[in-house]
Amino acid sequence: MAKSITPNAISSLLSNPSPDPSLTDVPEIVVQVVDLKPIGNSNTRFTFMASDGKMKIKAMLPTHISSEVHSGNLQNLGLIRILDYTCNSIPNQPEKALIVTKCEVVSPSLETEIKSEVKIDETGIVLKLKHEMIVRPKQEMVSKSAAQIVHEQNVNNAPAARMAMTRRVHPLCSLNPYQGSWTIKGTQIQATMFNEAAKKFYPKFELGKVYYISRGTLKVANKQFKTVQNDYEMTLNENSEVEEVVGEGSFIPETKFNFVKVEDLGPFVNGRELVDIVGIVQNVSTTLSIRRKSNNETIPKRDITIADDSKKTVIVSLWNDLATTIGHELLDMVEKVPVVAIKSLRVGDFQGLSLSSISKTTVVINPDIPEAKKLRSWYDSEGKETSMSSVGSTMASSMSNNGSRSMYSNRVFLSHIINDPTLGQDKAVYFSIKVYISFIKPDQTMWYRACKTCNKKVTEALGSGYWCEGCQKNDAECSLRYIMVVKASDPTGEAWLSTFNEQAEKIIGYTADELDRIKREEGEEKFQLKLKEATWVPHLFHVSVAQSEYMNEKRQRITVRAQSPIDYAAESKYLLEEISKIKVS
Repeated sequence: MAKSITPNAISSLLSNPSPDPSLTDVPEIVVQVVDLKPIGNSNTRFTFMASDGKMKIKAMLPTHISSEVHSGNLQNLGLIRILDYTCNSIPNQPEKALIVTKCEVVSPSLETEIKSEVKIDETGIVLKLKHEMIVRPKQEMVSKSAAQIVHEQNVNNAPAARMAMTRRVHPLCSLNPYQGSWTIKGTQIQATMFNEAAKKFYPKFELGKVYYISRGTLKVANKQFKTVQNDYEMTLNENSEVEEVVGEGSFIPETKFNFVKVEDLGPFVNGRELVDIVGIVQNVSTTLSIRRKSNNETIPKRDITIADDSKKTVIVSLWNDLATTIGHELLDMVEKVPVVAIKSLRVGDFQGLSLSSISKTTVVINPDIPEAKKLRSWYDSEGKETSMSSVGSTMASSMSNNGSRSMYSNRVFLSHIINDPTLGQDKAVYFSIKVYISFIKPDQTMWYRACKTCNKKVTEALGSGYWCEGCQKNDAECSLRYIMVVKASDPTGEAWLSTFNEQAEKIIGYTADELDRIKREEGEEKFQLKLKEATWVPHLFHVSVAQSEYMNEKRQRITVRAQSPIDYAAESKYLLEEISKIKVS
């Protein structure tokens, strides 16, 4: 006989949470078993989600039905008829839990999870279809029974097998940090692993393969460091589960780019935000061997020069494997003038402006994307005859001729920033401001302990010294680096600015180590005096404005990217130019 679930079964159960056991007329309530799994290491207690295709409720099977699970007569996606039950409230939660005290198996397992459908007839009226779809048991049982899974869990400790029993793959777009359990398959999200988790999972992952991943943690992605277009990022710990999907073809996810024109790279110099760039390869150097000062290690480097339709060129330094693999490939084909798309480059001020690859940088040669095709068409039609200039030399000459002239580009008052809460919503925006430091909080955490090699945060090691996670080594000494906020004021308002080490040193006039020594040796009063001496001094700042999230609330974050003292000759020239723009009515 064909078997199907009962329409609106969950609503019926909730409307009658404690049925009278003396009634002989038992209603026909058939539900589908979804996400069947054992409770802890128990062999007799199982939980599941009872589904009628439209609604679900957390449920628990009676212990006597465990024999049906062990024998394989009941598996995930199977059907059961509920004969007796109780719906209990869950403490501190609005949901209820279904405690099944008596049931019988209707079908061991179905091919898919049953879901209600919606149909629109020719008149436009929405019709909800009843559950008249006939569902039959699987003809071939490919998956393992729950009994086999429980046996492997207890005897062989096989988490991948356990995950196969209860796997319900969630689409990546549905994930959020407030979900309990989930499993994803393939697609793109940035995942991070530390220590034992990195040792455990790093050998498992191979580019192009597809994996089931579960039991990780999610958090809102830091837009400054994320490399894929996803609002969240994942952290895997040593208890997470990773299983390769057997039988899947190779899957290389499409790289998503957010390109920046070469002429627009200036605001990113020495910032924390990484950039993507697409350009025509003009020149490729031979491989150079660079010796690191920190550990005397020699690493390969290769410089390539690329240009785009802004008629500017920039040097990109490829390091390590990129220099010897992709770099060598570009050297062989440089005469063909290939197009390259490069993701995640750091922007530095070497020779005015230059780009450098990092560990997560990816390079695609002649990519099949609209931006590359447009650039190729421009170069073939007019670009190859166009005179190009280096964006680095342009910036360097601007700085040498005009001192801090770049501080006068896109100059605004503080009111322009603080009165527009939408600034920096999609990506950081950049401005120049002239302000006075009006207050520096003396009781804030003004610095952190940093590795002398890589400047990353260190922790006190067991015994003595300081441990650097980035360098994976223990050092006897560390340095202090500023990370603090200051209040800035101008004629239109005031705002809190975040500052990092280089800019903070120019504001305070002392290094963090020197200021810490003053505080320890000369006392709190002398320390606060030094902070007061740094206030009511004018500064030119190049700042970024971005949105950050704290306690589910978006806030505007203004960060100082560069600092310059006032050049009064340049300032006077700027003011005269601004005055000349004013039209007297």
